[in-house]
Amino acid sequence: MATKSFAKEDKNLGDVSIISARSANYSDIDLSFDIKTSGDVYKKTHAAAVKQAVKNLIMTNFYEKPFEPFFGGDISGLLFELVGDDISDEARENIISAIEYYEPRAKIIDVVVNGQPERNSISARIEFQVVNTEEIVILETAISRLR
Repeated sequence: MATKSFAKEDKNLGDVSIISARSANYSDIDLSFDIKTSGDVYKKTHAAAVKQAVKNLIMTNFYEKPFEPFFGGDISGLLFELVGDDISDEARENIISAIEYYEPRAKIIDVVVNGQPERNSISARIEFQVVNTEEIVILETAISRLR
């Protein structure tokens, strides 16, 4: 059975079969901006495009997007708050609300956030289903504060 080839960071998507039922085709520019031999840039499609969009959404801080002050997950902004048990809960709620409001192509299954105050970082594991498909995508990321 043939499989699709995704970008390097999409490790868990490499074994997706080409044969699947889709009613919508999702595509986006690959933000690595690698160039094909034809001179064009690569594009991400289907689950890889949605995964990239979700990652960019949660990595965006509040007030970074003009005219939409509450766009994004504001995760790195939480790293500058006082350390407490509620940071992980607040980060989880920010991620869920951002995805539900700004990314209609993803249906959240589970979000797990672990705060690591001694390392000034937050790690998140987001599991979601791509809408109109049966594909389940797991996005794992860690955000740390630079000193």
